[in-house]
Amino acid sequence: MAMKKVKIGENEFEVSSSQAFLLIVVALLLVVGVTLAMSFYTIDANENGVILRFGKYYTTTYPGLHLKFPWGIDKLYTVRVDYQWKEEFGFRTARPGVKTIYSKTQYTDESWMLTGDLNIADVQWIVQYKIKDPLKFLFRVREQSGTIRAVAEAAMRFIVGDRSFQEVLQSDRRKVALLARDYMQKNLDMYDLGVNIELVQLITVQPPGPVFDSYNEVNRAKQEQETAINEASQVYNKEIFRVQGEAKRVVQEARGYAIDRTNRARGDAELFTSVFAEYQKAKEVTRQRLYLETMEKVMQNVGDKILIDKEIKSLVPFLNLNKKEVVK
Repeated sequence: MAMKKVKIGENEFEVSSSQAFLLIVVALLLVVGVTLAMSFYTIDANENGVILRFGKYYTTTYPGLHLKFPWGIDKLYTVRVDYQWKEEFGFRTARPGVKTIYSKTQYTDESWMLTGDLNIADVQWIVQYKIKDPLKFLFRVREQSGTIRAVAEAAMRFIVGDRSFQEVLQSDRRKVALLARDYMQKNLDMYDLGVNIELVQLITVQPPGPVFDSYNEVNRAKQEQETAINEASQVYNKEIFRVQGEAKRVVQEARGYAIDRTNRARGDAELFTSVFAEYQKAKEVTRQRLYLETMEKVMQNVGDKILIDKEIKSLVPFLNLNKKEVVK
């Protein structure tokens, strides 16, 4: 049996012809197996695959089983395109879950910002984005995550620097987030990064830690001031409304009294005019009637009445014991 020498590394072995043939077959099978293993690849449901052939972009593949050239001819890059990527600013999530645990490290270098009224705000926010073009995301910018973070921080500082502390804290909170998202999208499109900014959300806006207690004291003082002002306004409005109501009531009573007196005066004047007209027609009769009517009213208020004929010559005093009216 012929012997052959086979050198593996620095070692040299003598093998028979049949053994050499067997080794060649095993080696060929191993190469074929490795080649087949390197030729097939799978793209997951939320991924896209980018194939480079000899270092140049060849194609983009989608979820499923695919075939490529092995041994470095085709190189595969997988990108999660249906995944919501998130960047955190001013804080970090140490362990997500039902009760999320956050890192205790302070990130004031990225969260402290100067507002338009020259106050410092501690702004914590998140940016969520999706990759819409895997090829651009992989090869247009070298540091994708770092670029997104730098653009996000520049956008937030620019928007916050245009507004007062109270606007960022309360009234313009949502507007700041929307403007920051638009600013980020515009700049990332200019860089041709191939991402879509889904959400910019302000998590916390507050004064820096060293002055936080003082800021709360000022707010409490302002709230107490507003409470006192509201209570004073309530009492003031109550008294004003009461006085105004009383004034309106007096005015209405005065108007009613004026109308009543005017109507009475007009009635009396019309009565006098009508009586005077009748008097003009029969002066003696009218004079006599007026006299009798007047005497009737007067005499109704007199208890004891003594009527004396004016023709009598002398008056004899007498005592009316029975309190009866005597007519002579």
